Amino acid sequence: MQIQQTELHGLLIIEPKAFVDERGFFKETYEKQRYAEAGIATEFVQDNYSRSTRGTLRGLHFQNPHPQGKLVQVFRGEIFDVAIDLRTHSPTFGRWTGVSLTESNHRQLYVPPGFAHGFYVVSDVAEVFYKCTDYYYPEHEQTLLWNDAGVGVEWPVDGEPILSEKDTDGTPLPELKCFEQGH
Repeated sequence: MQIQQTELHGLLIIEPKAFVDERGFFKETYEKQRYAEAGIATEFVQDNYSRSTRGTLRGLHFQNPHPQGKLVQVFRGEIFDVAIDLRTHSPTFGRWTGVSLTESNHRQLYVPPGFAHGFYVVSDVAEVFYKCTDYYYPEHEQTLLWNDAGVGVEWPVDGEPILSEKDTDGTPLPELKCFEQGH
């Protein structure tokens, strides 16, 4: 397994070893001890799975309180996965990183608590699976506006993205309740 630290502290790109042959492939998507040795010594309590069509943009979501760390991977298709640092004490507060996750590159993105997360579907269909370090509390969910000019995410959007109402009505960064010390 290869681990790449991004410029945002704690945000990791993980490349599990995939065994590929004429039949397809095999890979371990998670093994607690190996991930702990790589710096992800957290307990995951919830798994989520979504299917979306080309042009769908989901996010940028987070919970405060009850922030969720997420281990994100694609089982089918391709997404452009984005995380924004919302930890006010961090030197990279308000900065973002985007990573292409595909069924064939086998990459995972570990998004630590204290980040907003979202993705844009590049392929015809994408199936996304992610493990979470805390439960979903809808009353604590917030949505950072996907196209907040102050953050400046460079989405690979082709035309207008397909958005939910809550994502369309996201909040600009200066108006959010972000994370103080501890996340």
